[in-house]
Formats: sequence, structure tokens, C-alpha cells
Amino acid sequence: MVTQKYCLALDLNDDPVLIAEYKEYHEKIWPEITASIVDSGIENLDIYCVANRLFMIIEANETFTFERKGEMDANNPVVQKWEELMWKYQKALPGAKEGEKWMMMDKIFDLHENSKASTFLR
Repeated sequence: MVTQKYCLALDLNDDPVLIAEYKEYHEKIWPEITASIVDSGIENLDIYCVANRLFMIIEANETFTFERKGEMDANNPVVQKWEELMWKYQKALPGAKEGEKWMMMDKIFDLHENSKASTFLR
């Protein structure tokens, strides 16, 4: 059961050939990568792309934490190989710390929260 939702962003190197290669890798990700995602408690993961900007939505159950996922990934040589390969295509966002990839986005609008407020104010 999904209990948590996270949205993250990352850039790709602004090169049409590299962007196309990155997308090809994600059409058929390695089965070990899929297993590592599911085993961490992530129940759904979508990645969207516009130009060279990526947007990831993670929906996870109560067992998921970024710390646990990080530990699992650090101890998985296939995930480490995948991450090293993906870094060829990825570029840190402005303001990212050294080595930081995906950055958490802040939610600034929620339709359901705002629709309740606007109904109340009428």
C-alpha cells in the first residue's frame, strides 16, 4: 500500500545523442535494477523528461526510506555499475552538492488541499 510520495529532479547532459541513449537504457532497465527498486519498498516509479530535465515520481510503502535504499544500493555491485553508467548521461542540478544526483523537489501546490480551502471560503 502506497503511503509516501516523493518527487525528484535531475538534468541530463544537453546532448541529443546522449539523451537518446539514456532513454534507450530506460526502455529495458536491467532486471537487477528493477528488483532493487521493488525490494526497497518502492511500489511505483515514473521518470518524465523534457529537453534535458528529468522528473521522477516515487510512490513507496511504509518500509521505504532513502537511507535504507542507499544502504541497499551501496551493497549491490550491479546497482553500483548501473549508477556509474548513468552518470555518463546525468548532470547535477545547479545548487547540488558534490556527487549529488537526484534532488528532492518541494511541493508548492496541492489541488485537493486548495479545493477544500476554496470551497470553505465560498
